[in-house]
Amino acid sequence: MPLSVRRLAHTLLSARPVLLRSLRTPCLSLPSRTFAASAHNRIMETTGFTDTQLTECGQQEKDPKEFHAALAKDGWLGIALPEGLGGSGLGISEATMMMQTIAQSGAGMAGAQAIHANIYATQPLARFCTQQQLEETIPNIISGKWRTCFGVTEPNVGLDTLRLKTTATRTSDNTYVVSGQKIWITCAQVAQKMMLLARTTPLSDVQKSTDGLSLFCIDLDRTHPGLSLGRIKKMGGRAVDANEVFFDAYPIPASSLIGDEGEGFRIILHGMNAERCLLAGEALGLGYAALERAAKYAQERVVFGRPIGMNQGVAHPLADAFMRLEAAKLATYHAARLYDAYAAGTDASITSHAVGVACNSAKYLAAEAAFTACERAVLAHGGMGYAVEYDVERYFRECLVPRIAPVSREMILNYVSEKVLGLPRSY
Repeated sequence: MPLSVRRLAHTLLSARPVLLRSLRTPCLSLPSRTFAASAHNRIMETTGFTDTQLTECGQQEKDPKEFHAALAKDGWLGIALPEGLGGSGLGISEATMMMQTIAQSGAGMAGAQAIHANIYATQPLARFCTQQQLEETIPNIISGKWRTCFGVTEPNVGLDTLRLKTTATRTSDNTYVVSGQKIWITCAQVAQKMMLLARTTPLSDVQKSTDGLSLFCIDLDRTHPGLSLGRIKKMGGRAVDANEVFFDAYPIPASSLIGDEGEGFRIILHGMNAERCLLAGEALGLGYAALERAAKYAQERVVFGRPIGMNQGVAHPLADAFMRLEAAKLATYHAARLYDAYAAGTDASITSHAVGVACNSAKYLAAEAAFTACERAVLAHGGMGYAVEYDVERYFRECLVPRIAPVSREMILNYVSEKVLGLPRSY
């Protein structure tokens, strides 16, 4: 384990029992204390990057590849992967704290999304790959040699994942031929690998709707005529590309299949729950960063002869936003702990259902808390909240991502209504 990761791991593991039981409430009046439980500049200091540099990446729509490389060099990308393959052997709990830390440092989505898929998309790999596949892929991802993206969402299917149209048809020469379209694929312009979910058995031929989908870890050969990419212009997080990806009889080797054919949907659930935890952490980081800047501005901005922070109309909304973030943080760390315990098999009382409910709930609560904090941070700045130089406008644009992706607020409410409360399905 690299030294920098080992040091942070010690910090996180030392704090973890306290974090997961009852977090101490930081005091807003002490500038030496941070809003979150972790020292949010530590990772940024090890990379040598500043939030200003990453802001510029967003303005220029330039991929922060140097930031990704710096994190890879110090071993951060392997935080939740096995030590035997070059990782740190920690869990999604620590990875969630790391993603919160990166976003809260001021890097926001530009920093977090640059490595986001490399953390969660590798969870199904680590669990279901053959030893040969593990040895070929994981070390290259941890080292930063390969970047990954997650190819699930399709334009005409949306969240109805079981009705994916992209097909992978096996041919006689031990290959699959992929045809179809994916959308909102982050980092596809710069990734060497894609975790691709495609239909290998027609939906009409399967007994259960969850059958017939398969997961592949494929190369993205942009020189092949069967593969084309189209970058999507976005409101926020512009440093990191989002794409439409088109496959037209694109060949992939049969050896790229992860796990058993037809079991892909069940396999990706391991990545999806991890992603919800990570995105919740990123949302928290954005919310805390925005709130920190708002509190600072409210202390320094003087109108009518006194700081605007003396006005309860300014102070109380920020205090309320802080408490929302704290509550969402507890839910997020709880979900990550359940995910890790279930994955490790250390507690037989934890079910996959409980993990799914916790991870979805955490993502929902963190996204809503972040939105509240970012919106109020803009409003606390008044007209200057609309100015780029104060950063809060960027955080506000970026905080919409956790509300929408990877699953909408409404679908999470549907999930909890049906799976927890036992109410009739509404869709």
